[in-house]
Amino acid sequence: MKKIYLWAFSSAFALNACAQQQQNPTIVKYAKLITAEDARKHLSIIASDAFEGRETGKPGAEKAANYIAAEFKRLGLQAPVNGSYFLDVPLTENALKVTDFTVNGKAFTYTKDFYLTGTYPDNNLTANTVVFVGYGTDSEIGSTDLTGKILLWVNEDKPEAGSTPNTSYRMTAARNKIIKNLQSKKPLAILAANPGIAAALSRFGSSIASARLTIKKDDAPSSNTNAPVVNVTTELANELVKASGKTYDQLKTASAEAATPALSVKTDVVLNYHTEKKDVKAVDVLGYMPGTDLKDEVLVFSAHYDHIGLNRDPNAKDKVNNGADDDGSGTTGILEIARAFSQAKKDGHGPRRSILFLGNVGEEKGLLGSEYYSEHPVFPLANTITDLNIDMIGRVGEEYIGKPDSANYVYAIGSAMLSSQLHEIGENANNTYTKLHLDYKYDDPKDPNRFYYRSDHYNFAKHGVPIIFYFNGVHADYHQPGDEVSKINFPLLAKRAQLVFYTGWDLANRDKRPVVDGKISEETR
Repeated sequence: MKKIYLWAFSSAFALNACAQQQQNPTIVKYAKLITAEDARKHLSIIASDAFEGRETGKPGAEKAANYIAAEFKRLGLQAPVNGSYFLDVPLTENALKVTDFTVNGKAFTYTKDFYLTGTYPDNNLTANTVVFVGYGTDSEIGSTDLTGKILLWVNEDKPEAGSTPNTSYRMTAARNKIIKNLQSKKPLAILAANPGIAAALSRFGSSIASARLTIKKDDAPSSNTNAPVVNVTTELANELVKASGKTYDQLKTASAEAATPALSVKTDVVLNYHTEKKDVKAVDVLGYMPGTDLKDEVLVFSAHYDHIGLNRDPNAKDKVNNGADDDGSGTTGILEIARAFSQAKKDGHGPRRSILFLGNVGEEKGLLGSEYYSEHPVFPLANTITDLNIDMIGRVGEEYIGKPDSANYVYAIGSAMLSSQLHEIGENANNTYTKLHLDYKYDDPKDPNRFYYRSDHYNFAKHGVPIIFYFNGVHADYHQPGDEVSKINFPLLAKRAQLVFYTGWDLANRDKRPVVDGKISEETR
């Protein structure tokens, strides 16, 4: 949040003026083409059972891609990939098979007690010692030789006086640095313990166990030669340090209070795994509208059309994770915005800048489609002025349930990270037209939820392209079969999409592109 207010004083007058601007009836006319009724029509198809949860590499995702491309064609958008609406995203499916994980002869279960992601050489690891390295700081490691050892590491930010540590199991920039430092010591494996792992596995275990997709790179090594990072529950961690006479929490507390030296514990560990690979077909879907006098500059509207596919629970009554909100709602929003711009162009009000409508694949697999586009852009990123990314705009998030403005808000993330001017443009559009409550709670790179890093805009931001990420927040049906069309608030979806349209209209037609005056954070490089 601090970044927002660094320039707030200098822009206060401008923002006040924005709130008083008169609405442009031409823009309002086309924004009204974004309707709840039309959104329902699209989403009822995209998030239907027939699309089988739109998992990347599966038939349902291909059906969704074909539907989006057909809509782009119907609207008169150009096919910019050598005459095609599809940008091939070459992926490899890596199915990690963990055959054994035992501690002192006690067997632990993949996706119940631990999980391992990534691509590694086939390996059979055995050890009779575990080294507890606390939070992994240099003072804790000291001169301890970690070569060929199995490490137990506290996957949390170390407490510091005057600040609240991030205790989420999701990696932070600081913890990624620690991991790289630990891997440089050439251990056999790093076991990352966190109290949130058990709940995460209970809720998302089936998807965690699914094969991982990666972008196929001909010049890349076939697998990661670094020590694997295995996420483990605290129950498993307790077994690993049992012979020390102390619990994992006791050791963690001691490490938090002082620079406790690394502790070697006599523990027998066996970890065996291998990876099975195959190529996977996937596409981003691109629709292009050329501009007029500023056509060499490009504005991007993005949303991911993929979801997590079929429910792998054999006892489940509902077999399809429909993903109506995540991100059928964003995909629908893009189609509605494209419809409004297309009609405007037909009526002689086409945009000055070119517009790319980008349906990304593989977001749920690690932002893969947007990563591939950012590394193989159809239009140069240097000429890309902004990415307006929509990911979940059809529901009321858990923090707004029961609040007076529950049907009139949206989280806006990242607008001031790289461009203070882009933030003003977003505020201006909202103050003049939609008057939603713009919530900036998550507009912080240090947000424990890490939303700034968790959707497709991130792959533009890390290349210095300003972004705004529109998001309604998580809810009880997030990544669950209950994310159904019947639970979508279509008037709210349409209003949020209208805000993105108004913001995009300004960006596409203003004289100057938004100035980039923010600093790319170290994590986005």
